Amino acid sequence: MSHTPGVRQARKRKTRQALLDAALGLLEEQSLSSLGLREVTRAVGVAPTAFYRHFRSTADLGAALVEEALGSLHPTIRTIVSSVGDSDLRTARAVELIAGHVAAHPAHVRFVARERHGGVQPVREAIREQLDLFADEVRAALAKDQVSAGWSDDDLLMLAHLYVDQMLITASLFLDALEASEEERQRVTRAATRRMRLIGIGREHWLD
Repeated sequence: MSHTPGVRQARKRKTRQALLDAALGLLEEQSLSSLGLREVTRAVGVAPTAFYRHFRSTADLGAALVEEALGSLHPTIRTIVSSVGDSDLRTARAVELIAGHVAAHPAHVRFVARERHGGVQPVREAIREQLDLFADEVRAALAKDQVSAGWSDDDLLMLAHLYVDQMLITASLFLDALEASEEERQRVTRAATRRMRLIGIGREHWLD
């Protein structure tokens, strides 16, 4: 029974996830461009040749990490853009959700923040593609709001990218404040809230 296809597939998935987890841990202290596959396989306890059963290269592994890191954010993004209530309540909810995600997934946030402008092109492209998907989701949600009446699709997409960029900046600030005092975390919360509100105020008056 140990050789049935189902068992083999389960083992393969387990090894693949172990490689991803090991790489993410190693990337806490270095960039992807300096990561060697032997480091990763050594951390998992498998032969270097086993790496190629799951990934073509460390860049391919990095792209998979992007999918894992940012793919999990789509429900959060959808929650943020679909929140009800006045703009201040929605802004506060957005900042709260971002802070919660950073606290739950600091290694993923750190990896994306470092590699977004890093030296591995396929990973940069994978991050950009995910962020473009976020922007499309936000744009679609903004288009349904009465405040967006009369906006062109290009302007809605521009606004969506502003929100997505601000979410990333906010996540990075919360990441830096993870070990800081409660006072410092509150300062980050207030600053992030003000910046999000500023975008919202600009949105309300864009067509004036």
